[in-house]
Amino acid sequence: MTESPTRFSQQDIVDIAAKWKDRQGSLIMVLHEIQNKYGYVPRPVSLALSAVLDIPLARIYEVITFYNYFKLEPPGKYNIAVCLGTACYLKGAPEILGEIKALLDIEEGETTRDGLFHLDPVRCLGCCSLAPVISVNGKIYGRVKKSDVMGILSEYQKKPA
Repeated sequence: MTESPTRFSQQDIVDIAAKWKDRQGSLIMVLHEIQNKYGYVPRPVSLALSAVLDIPLARIYEVITFYNYFKLEPPGKYNIAVCLGTACYLKGAPEILGEIKALLDIEEGETTRDGLFHLDPVRCLGCCSLAPVISVNGKIYGRVKKSDVMGILSEYQKKPA
């Protein structure tokens, strides 16, 4: 579970950095831990990390922006992953992706304005026999049809905050 970046403390960053001190590739590992903790790499955390590791902020952003894994914006409450692997692609995943984009008015890698949904295309969810597949916060939906998308999204829109 990710924590709110407003709950971040300098000690959090010191503790995370200490685990990786003097190890090759430590910045990437520290950023992975931060991403896992907050769901993204908040700017105040990057600033604190720069001071704690005594490295330029530009170097931190160089790594964050190079690797697709790292995010600079908070993720949505519900992360939708649309599998675009071969089996899913051939069985209609592009149409499902298009329907999600149209219904939520977002593009790939974006979060809805209300912060409820984030959309990511992925290469494989490992459920090829259920193609096409989408996942919402890890819950797998198999043999999805374009007409199923509205109902799936509605399940999450109705959930209490």
